[in-house]
Amino acid sequence: MEQPKPQWFKSSYSASPQNECVECATNVPEVVLVRDSKVPGGPMVGIARGPWASFTSAVRTGALHPR
Repeated sequence: MEQPKPQWFKSSYSASPQNECVECATNVPEVVLVRDSKVPGGPMVGIARGPWASFTSAVRTGALHPR
């Protein structure tokens, strides 16, 4: 079966005029793809959905604190 072409999106909180943020694609089976918006043809990282959900939950709830 052919994989769908990633449909990339940025957070609504990413309003940088320089386009400096990450983009995600959630339409690919089993993983969430993440890439640098400044280099759309560059490398991407695939993160399993379970760890991605844990990460985004921690971000939303403020459980991650910068050092």
